[in-house]
Amino acid sequence: MDEHLKGLNKEQKEAALHMAGPILIVAGAGAGKTKTITHRIVNLIKNGVAPEKILAVTFTNKAAKEMRERIIAEIEKNTQGQDKIPFVSTFHSLGVYIIKENARLLGLTKYFTILDESDATSMIKEIIKELGIDPKQYDPKKIKNIISREKGKFTHLAEYAETQSTSTLGKIVAQVWNLYEKQKMKENSLDFDDLLLKATKLLQDNAEIRKIYQEKWEYIHIDEYQDTNEVQYMMSKLLLNERKNICVVGDADQNIYSWRGANLKNILSFEKDYPNAKIVLLEQNYRSTKNILEAANEIIKKNKFRPDKNLFTDNIVGEKIGLYEALDENDEADFVATKILEILDGGMDLLSRGLSQADEPRGSAGAEAPDSDPAKAESFSPSNIAVLYRANFQSRALEEAMLRYNIPYQVLGVKFFERKEIKDTLAYLRAALNPESLSDIKRIINFPARGIGKVTLAKIFAGEKETLPIKVRVKVENFYKILEEIKEKIGEAKTSEVIKFVVKKSGIELELSSGTEEDMERLENIKELATLALKYDNLVNGAGIEKLLEDASLASDQDSIMINQEKKKETNSIKLMTVHASKGLEFKYVFVTGLEDGLFPHQRHNETQTGEDREEERRLFYVAITRAKEKLFLSFANFRTIFGSRNINAPSEFISDIPGDLFEKEGEKNLLKTIYL
Repeated sequence: MDEHLKGLNKEQKEAALHMAGPILIVAGAGAGKTKTITHRIVNLIKNGVAPEKILAVTFTNKAAKEMRERIIAEIEKNTQGQDKIPFVSTFHSLGVYIIKENARLLGLTKYFTILDESDATSMIKEIIKELGIDPKQYDPKKIKNIISREKGKFTHLAEYAETQSTSTLGKIVAQVWNLYEKQKMKENSLDFDDLLLKATKLLQDNAEIRKIYQEKWEYIHIDEYQDTNEVQYMMSKLLLNERKNICVVGDADQNIYSWRGANLKNILSFEKDYPNAKIVLLEQNYRSTKNILEAANEIIKKNKFRPDKNLFTDNIVGEKIGLYEALDENDEADFVATKILEILDGGMDLLSRGLSQADEPRGSAGAEAPDSDPAKAESFSPSNIAVLYRANFQSRALEEAMLRYNIPYQVLGVKFFERKEIKDTLAYLRAALNPESLSDIKRIINFPARGIGKVTLAKIFAGEKETLPIKVRVKVENFYKILEEIKEKIGEAKTSEVIKFVVKKSGIELELSSGTEEDMERLENIKELATLALKYDNLVNGAGIEKLLEDASLASDQDSIMINQEKKKETNSIKLMTVHASKGLEFKYVFVTGLEDGLFPHQRHNETQTGEDREEERRLFYVAITRAKEKLFLSFANFRTIFGSRNINAPSEFISDIPGDLFEKEGEKNLLKTIYL
C-alpha cells in the first residue's frame, strides 16, 4: 500500500505524508530533498489530488527537468492510468506562462521577445549614449544590475526616482530606467526581471486573474526557498488560496545569492508568515563521507543567522581531506592537474586489470576479482571530477595546466546559447515572430551582408522606409520577405526543420561554409542547435519554436551541462567552475582552490565587509565542500598575481576552522609531472 514511500527515512516520510496546510522542509546538503518532494507529490496524487492541481517551482532548468523526470517515473510506477502530470517549472518559466496567458492586459503580444542579459545591457548602453552620458563613466552593466536589483526588491520606477532624487547616480539610473522601459514596450520585449515582476504585479492587482491561478493550483511547492527574492516571495504568496497548501524546501546554510537579491529572511521567517506551519528537519546526508561532513559542520556552525542543525551520515568515514600549500597559482594548478592524473590512472589501472583477468581462469567460486569491475573503473572518469574556484579569473592558470597535461576539461559558464552564431540564428526566429523587436532586426538585417547600412537602418526604425532609394528598398523588402517565410515555416514544420530552413534561407549556411575554419566551427554549432531542437519536434503549430526560444533565453550556467551531455564527445571531461555555479551539483572528487585570505573568503576592494557578508562567504565555502562525495582537496597559494600585482597571501581562515585530524598534507608533486610533460 505504501510502495511509493519505500526508501524514505523517518523525516522524509513525515514530509511526504503531510497533506494539508503549510510545511517547511529544512533540507541539509545531500539530504535527499528532491526525492522527498517527488514522493510527497506522488503521495498527494495517490490520495486523490489531481496532478494538474499541483505546482512545483525551482530555480534552474536543470533542476526542473530532473524533478519532472523523477515525478513522471514515480507516477508511472505507483499509479495506474494516470497520464497527467503536475506543472513543474522555474520561477522565470512560470512568469512566462502567466504573462503569455494574459499578454493583452500587459500591452504585449503572445510572441514577445525575452531579452537575455547581454541584449538588455546592449539596449541600456544605447540609451546611455542617447542621453549624452559617457558609458565609460557610467558602466551600462552596473546600471543594468542596479535596475535588476531594485526590480527584485519589488521596487517600482517612480518609487526609486523619488528616493534617489538627491543622488547623481540615482538620477541617471532613473532616467535610463524610464527610457529602457519605454524601449522594451516599443519592441514588445521583456527582460528576465520583468518575467517575475509583471507576472507578480498582475496577480497582485487583478483579483479575478489571481483567483484563476489560485484555483488552478491547490498545492504549491517551492524548492530552494532560501534563494527567493522579494518578487518570488510575493508571487508564491499570491498564488496561495485560503487553504495555504504550500510546501517550501530549503537550507539557510546554502543561501549564497544575496548579490542577486536572495533574501535569507524569507526562509527564516516562514513560521512567522505561517504560524501553523509544520517543520521537518532533514539532517541525514546521503552524499558525502563522514570526514567531509564533519568538516562541513565545523565550518557552518560558526554562523549565527541559521536554524540549528547538524548533518550526519551512515556513509563510511572515508579518506582524509587533502591539503596542498602551493608556491603560486601555477604551482597550485600543477598540483590539481597531476592529482587528477593520479585519479584517472587509478581508473585505467582497474580497467586494464579487469580486461586482462577476463581471459584468465576464474577462481574456484567463479567470482570475478572485486577490483576488476569496469563500473568501478568508470567512477574514476573525468566527469566525476570538479575543480572549484571563488572568482572567474582563477580559471586561467587551471585551464593552462589542463592543456599542458592533456586533460579534457569544460569550463562551466560558457553558455551554448550565448555563442554569436546561435544568437544570430535565434534572432531570425524571434524577429519572424515579433517584427517589433528592433534589437533582433538590428542584429541580423545585415548578417549575412546585404548592403544595408546604419543610415538605412535608422530610416527603417523611424518608419521612413518609403524614402529609401529603390535598390536599397528592394534589399530591405527581401529581408522582411525572408522573415515572413520563416514565420510561415514555423507554423507548419517541426522545430528542427525550421532551424535548418532558417540557416539556408537567411544565407548563414552559405556565408559560414565558404569561410574560415572558425566559420566552419560556427556552422557545426548551428547544426548542433538543430540536433538539440529535435526534443521540441513533438510540439506542433509553432509551440516548439516558442519553447526553444524561451528555454534559450532562460538558460543558466548549469544548463550548459545538460546541453553538453547530449554531445557525447564533451561529456567525459573535468568540470571547472565557480563555487556559485556548482550549487546543486555533486562529484566524486572535488578540488577547492584559492583558499587565501581576501580571495576566499572574498574581500571586495574598497568595500567594508559586514557580518552578513562574512556569513555568506562561509555559506559559500560550505556549499563548495559539500559538493564532494568521496574525496575533497583544498589548496592555497603563498603568492598569487592579481591585476598584474604579485601578492603575498595568508591561508584562508576556513582552513584553520577545520579540525587538523581531518587533513592529510599533500606533499611534493609526484613523478607524473615528469612523465606527462
